[in-house]
Amino acid sequence: MKLPHRRRFLHLAAGVAAIPGLSRMAGAQDYPSRPVQIIVGLPAGSATDIVARLVGQGLSERLGQPVIIENRPGVGTNIGTEAVVRAPADGYTLLLVTPANAINATLYDKLNFNFIRDITPVAGILRVANVMTVHPSISAHTVPEFIAYAKANPRKVNMASSGIGLAPHVSGELFKMMAGIDMVHVPYRGGGPALTDLIAGQVQVYFPTTVASIEYIRAGKLRALAVTAAARSEALPDIPTMAEFVPGYEVSTWYGIGAPKATPAEIVEKLNKEINAVLAEPKMKARLPDLGGDALALSPAEFGKLIAEETEKWAKVVKFAGLVSPT
Repeated sequence: MKLPHRRRFLHLAAGVAAIPGLSRMAGAQDYPSRPVQIIVGLPAGSATDIVARLVGQGLSERLGQPVIIENRPGVGTNIGTEAVVRAPADGYTLLLVTPANAINATLYDKLNFNFIRDITPVAGILRVANVMTVHPSISAHTVPEFIAYAKANPRKVNMASSGIGLAPHVSGELFKMMAGIDMVHVPYRGGGPALTDLIAGQVQVYFPTTVASIEYIRAGKLRALAVTAAARSEALPDIPTMAEFVPGYEVSTWYGIGAPKATPAEIVEKLNKEINAVLAEPKMKARLPDLGGDALALSPAEFGKLIAEETEKWAKVVKFAGLVSPT
């Protein structure tokens, strides 16, 4: 007589155990039901911020919800990254991922998170070249002329960066290492101030992205000596690659979206699908070349592989150059 009661109890227990899974599935199907936030670890107006707002606008249209960009700069993007790591894994708080996240894994001895472990790759957005730019007062018009000038004036050339360990900094450090020259690194709190001082002639050279610098180059306010990617940029077709003068040199800046670990796979897949659809839209295809970049449409697994490869690559540069985090 007791067996039916036991079976009823087991069925009820199994149903209760399944509720969290059903709840997650329902949440993924309804996603998003409110605004989505993308956290950017750099200031407003930076190249990273421009990319976030560009993709955020298209993503908002496709998701039917506002996509809010929030800038949380500081500690080489680590403040913004940690905010996402600590956020609920529900798809409503996302991270604009950049090479800084790969670089910081080695640059900083003590972080409150492990980027590869604690952030789920969602989608790539864009890959752009950095550009070796100099103030027009510099006599060098080519990379070989600049190297000769720097060798004749050791530690008299000031190299700006948007911050210690960020892509423009390590691009310059890699150039110094491979060209055998010595320049004084001048870090700024963001790319905007670095570009302002380069245009004013307070510093002589800077390695910004094409996104941040292309309009100044076109206007003649800055002189571009080389792009850092493996191939010439369609936006700057007359500018040679660095590898044409420094064999083996290659740096590109990439952007993507990450989410807190344990974000439901259904939400990650939906975001990936919609971001890739944004990148495929005609207006986006027309806009990206103007920024000197190419769409980086990847699966979550492919984006994760890129992050892992970049983390390994920059670990070698950070260690070889003896770079030390500012904190």
